[in-house]
Amino acid sequence: MDFKFDVFLSSLPFLLKGAKVTITLSLVSVAIGLLIGLGAALFKISKNLIFRTLGSTYVEVIRGTPLLLQIMITYYGLPAVGIKLDAITAGIVALSINSGAYCAEIFRAGIESIEKGQMEAARSLGMTYAQAMRYVILPQAIKRVVPPLTNEFVAMLKDSSLVSTIAVAELLRRGRQLMGTLANVWSPLIGVGLIYLVMTIPLTQLAQRMERRLRKSGVH
Repeated sequence: MDFKFDVFLSSLPFLLKGAKVTITLSLVSVAIGLLIGLGAALFKISKNLIFRTLGSTYVEVIRGTPLLLQIMITYYGLPAVGIKLDAITAGIVALSINSGAYCAEIFRAGIESIEKGQMEAARSLGMTYAQAMRYVILPQAIKRVVPPLTNEFVAMLKDSSLVSTIAVAELLRRGRQLMGTLANVWSPLIGVGLIYLVMTIPLTQLAQRMERRLRKSGVH
């Protein structure tokens, strides 16, 4: 084992710059994914067959194919049809579309967990379907989906490492660069692993704490 503590310490500043890129990619992608996911969830539960088919198809296709393939298509495939994106933009587009599909299922489950009587009561008060969804159903559903959405962000922090394959200088990419320049494998890789743990463990614990609070308050 070629771990050297001095090499490990000297690697951290370089790796932390990559961690900033990882966090930025994840934040932007999940933020866009939330919007895509909410729209896709509303499509999936729509009574309109076309909307329902579009929402379901999007979710199934994205969830059913590897994220790495989606990144490759975005970066290498789109130029073939005249759409050329730089590596970071391509990474964000692919990660956002992927996150959107998973967020859609989270939102759908949250919306469908609200008792049907609440929609009926809102409609009986004269609200339109859209108003009832906006003012009655979604506010309650959002409280229930916060823990799984936090887990989705944790997953995105880890999955964003795949954009290293298109030369985005995020955390794992920088770790691999150090492996070559330092001729040392374990020192930078352990640094990468520890930084990922520092980023993900607090969020995972936060999600678990929120889930326990929801269970205690009777929200399922």
